Amino acid sequence: MSFTVRPATSEDAPAVCALLNAVDVLEIGRAETDLGSVETDLNHPDADLAQNSWLAFHDEELVAYGLLWDDSGAERIDIDHYVLPGHQDAGERLLELMQTRALRRAEGNGADRAVVHLHLNIRPTLDTALLTGRGWGTVRRYNVLTRPLSPPADPVPAPPPGLTLRDCSDEADRRRAHELIEETFAEHYDHQPRTYQQWLDDRGKGVDWSLVWIASLAGSGDVAVVLTRDDREPHGWIQYLGVRKQHRGSGIASHLLRHAFGVYADRGRDTIALGVDTGNATGALRLYEAHGMSLYFAVDTWEVTLRP
Repeated sequence: MSFTVRPATSEDAPAVCALLNAVDVLEIGRAETDLGSVETDLNHPDADLAQNSWLAFHDEELVAYGLLWDDSGAERIDIDHYVLPGHQDAGERLLELMQTRALRRAEGNGADRAVVHLHLNIRPTLDTALLTGRGWGTVRRYNVLTRPLSPPADPVPAPPPGLTLRDCSDEADRRRAHELIEETFAEHYDHQPRTYQQWLDDRGKGVDWSLVWIASLAGSGDVAVVLTRDDREPHGWIQYLGVRKQHRGSGIASHLLRHAFGVYADRGRDTIALGVDTGNATGALRLYEAHGMSLYFAVDTWEVTLRP
């Protein structure tokens, strides 16, 4: 089947969003991608679309899309890959182009290899034989969990003694939220350190800073942070929930979780969701399940090591 390939531009955002939602429907049963997220990716200051993006068309229909990220500045490279199931040839071509670019990018960073990561639904539209045949393998699994909400069942809880919450409407608190996320996620698998400006660029324009909270404990200062988003159509989203190491296991994470439940229930949301690394050593998966969150779908991290 014939196809053509070109880089993406910011004007391609609606077509890319439509493709991603078509893939969503096939993989998880409903469209989950919002246009704002696609625009954030394509307009990101570090995107370099001419070098790091690919669109494949068949008879003017967009059938595959790829995007490459170099957040590490070293050997680690990330790629996104989406393809409609009837166009595996186009998906394979984009995979080849991205692997070539990943190795060149890592070499440009001074590395002698590229360690490439790709996140895919556990039942993806991409034929995974195209990956295994090139030496890719799965190295991690993430679960997306959801929970129903209602104002009667999820009142905003009173904080435990000595704990106070403040939102991040002020610039100083946004910077503090970034510092807390960098600290509390530093040991998490796949975490890539980001400067404050890079972190803001990654968030895009859809953040409501009144829905980002810092928890302070009397005598200890700031001990935790939770970043949530209300710009996704299907559900509210908890993007980060981090507690400083010395204060874990004290109920702070549970309070922040229930606080988010209550706030989003009051905002009229009937569902909230988050993603969790199933290998997380802090017990995050058990915590979320204990608070009524259940599996929606799962994503595997695929990895390959490329050398010149």
